[in-house]
Amino acid sequence: MIGMQTLREMLVYDGIPLEDLSVSHTIALVDDDRNILTSVSMALEAEGFKVRTYTDGADALRGLTSQPADLAVLDIKMPRMDGMELLQRLRKQSAIPVIFLTSKDDEIDELLGLRMGADDYIKKPFSQKLLIERIRALIRRLEANAGGTEPGGDALARGQLVMDPSRHACTWKGRDVDLTVTEFLLLKALAMRPGHVKNRDQLIDAAYGESIYVDDRTIDSHIKRLRKKFREVDDEFAHIETLYGVGYRYREE
Repeated sequence: MIGMQTLREMLVYDGIPLEDLSVSHTIALVDDDRNILTSVSMALEAEGFKVRTYTDGADALRGLTSQPADLAVLDIKMPRMDGMELLQRLRKQSAIPVIFLTSKDDEIDELLGLRMGADDYIKKPFSQKLLIERIRALIRRLEANAGGTEPGGDALARGQLVMDPSRHACTWKGRDVDLTVTEFLLLKALAMRPGHVKNRDQLIDAAYGESIYVDDRTIDSHIKRLRKKFREVDDEFAHIETLYGVGYRYREE
């Protein structure tokens, strides 16, 4: 007879309880290269993800509007509607996590994509293993963020700033500020300890985790976008301060 502890141990696969494996996330994969769509979707499905594929941005926008996904992987260069325009339109209605697929050595696309609200990017050609790792990391960040901020309460309040990770909601002076997953995590890392400086490495760890490498300019681009979003709500917003050569801090009230 199998004991309860032994049964519990058997119901674990690679450190993940089997009941958790049944909770599948839906990934929207958008690329005009059908070979990439086929190979990547097969790899993702083998990892337990549900996948919806689109060959251009216009179809993807219609599909994601009617049937939202948990995360989107977008190629930048596509016919009819490219990844940049698709991201811009998505950001008007959704904070869905987005990973960009960019051309090799095309730094302009990377920076522009981050400034427009992408959470991460991968250069082509890429390994499917790397893409899956980045997808899992982004989903973990989203789910961990929804797990609460402070003991005894979900919301984080700093003066006029209120952040509710359980709803992925942020307000400033009572007005909503729509943030991506990465922007939310960066702001939370700064606001948790007002007045304390976070260097770029610390912010990278807070937003991406220790296993993901991104360069400093990625953090700078996200911070610029954060400030822009808050200034659209309050043109006098100046609570995210830059200490040149050191990092960033959230200003004490």
